[in-house]
This record gives sequence, C-alpha cells and structure tokens, in this order.
Amino acid sequence: MKKIAVIGAGTMGNGIAHVFAQSGYEVNLIDIQQSSLDKAVATITKNLDRLLAKEKITAAQKEECLSNITTLTSIEVGVKDRDLVVEAATENIDLKLKIFKDLDQHANADCILATNTSSISITKIASVTKRPEQVIGMHFMNPVPIMKLVEIIRGYATSDEVTKTIMDTSKDLGKIPVEVNDYPGFVANRILMPMINEAIITLHEGVAGVEEIDTVMKLGMAHPMGPLQLADFIGLDVCLSIMRILHEGFGNSKYAPCPLLVNMVMAGKLGAKSGEGFYDHTHGTKDWIVADNFKK
Repeated sequence: MKKIAVIGAGTMGNGIAHVFAQSGYEVNLIDIQQSSLDKAVATITKNLDRLLAKEKITAAQKEECLSNITTLTSIEVGVKDRDLVVEAATENIDLKLKIFKDLDQHANADCILATNTSSISITKIASVTKRPEQVIGMHFMNPVPIMKLVEIIRGYATSDEVTKTIMDTSKDLGKIPVEVNDYPGFVANRILMPMINEAIITLHEGVAGVEEIDTVMKLGMAHPMGPLQLADFIGLDVCLSIMRILHEGFGNSKYAPCPLLVNMVMAGKLGAKSGEGFYDHTHGTKDWIVADNFKK
C-alpha cells in the first residue's frame, strides 16, 4: 500500500496528498485543471514551510515530501498502477458516481477505492462498480495535516480485509481511525450539521446575533470554534448539501435546512471560500470580522 492516487486537488485533496506524501507514500494527485494542481502544490509547499519554520521537519524531509507527489490531469494514467485511490472531489453525488465508474474501469483489480465523502452513501457509490467489497469511506477532517480523526465508513459490501487495511493505513499516517457504518451523515455530520443548522435557525429567529451564538458555544461548551464560524470554514454550500442528504435519508423535519442557509447559498454567500458568509473574510479567514448583514 505505498502507491496512492488522490482525485481532486482542492482543500481536502491537497491535504490528503500532503499527509500521504509526508508519510512516505508515492502520491499521484489528479485533477482535470492544471491550475488547480499548481495551486495545490503551492499550498502543500507553504504548509511544509510552516512546519520547517517551527522545526517540526527538516529541509530534507520537505523536499522528500514534495518529491513524492506527481500531478496529473488524467484519471486513466494516474490510477493504473495504484494500490489505493482516495476520491476527494466536490460533494456532488452525480460527479462522484461518474468518477467511481471511471476508477473501476481504469484501476487495477486489487486497488481499493476510497471516498472522502462527508455524507453520501458508500453503498450507493460502490453500486456503480464491479468491486463493491473494495469500496470504503475514508472521511478526513479539515485541515487534514492537523486533524487526527479519520472516519472509516463501511458500505454494505465492504470486506473485513479492506476495512482493516484502511484502518491500518490511517494509523500509518499518524491519524486515529474510527470505524462507523453507512447511514446518512455517518457519525460526524449526523451530529455536527444539525447543530450548525440549529445555530442558523437561532440566528434566523432573532434569538441572538452571530458573535453571541458563537461565544455561547465556545465559552459555554468549550468548542474551539463557534458553529457559525465553523459553517463558514466548511462552506455554507457544503453544509446545505449535507443537510439535504440527511433530510432525504431520514425523512424527518428536524433535518430540514434553515431557510436562511438556503437563501445565503443562493445569494453566493458561501463563507470563507466566497469572502463572506456569517462573517466577512475579505481580510482572510483568521480575522473573522462580522459581516455587515449580521452585526445586529
């Protein structure tokens, strides 16, 4: 299990590529856009430079990590000799199903196909392949190089052998894997997203403002980040997508996304990625300046 491919060079994809490469794996990082690949390598380099400045790695280790990463724009070329593929594309079911059909066609017969999905059914993804026993969820947390948890999700047909291999591989990355079963939202987002949605409802109903809601949760519940701040960091479009999956999967009104969340996404207020969500991010995500629309 030393030859890895990562599909998608966005925030999660470059983080996953980073941790595999830093742990000595040969990583093919694949994206249809060369510009996205270039940006990903720049991000990984910047993060390695931070580690170097803190003397957590050496210059030689930085260069070794970067040398372990090869960028490609072709899935067919990038996965043909890999032991494991981790898909980290946008949280869109149609896109993921298409990717897994391609992976099943081009990856070798023994290759394990993992998805970093945060909410989409592993069983459904596996159903478009001829190797459902080799399909598994490998849900990393953002930011990947820092966060220790990997949620390992077994689909209906995922084999014990594949599960053990991915659990062991996660430990080899210095992560702490937790095995869960395939239900909407798994564990992490089944609990987290309704909390975020309830925080948005609380704002929508005028119970309190953005800073007040986040302060209560940070100081009262010892959360490192308030739920509205966290929603901005995750992306409000991602939060909405997951809430819709929970709502559809459970058919329970308690999972219905807040109208404010729906409207913000339609208006393009997606959080840090768009520059504004519940907070103003035009000066960077560390500033967390309250956006004008939510000062009162």
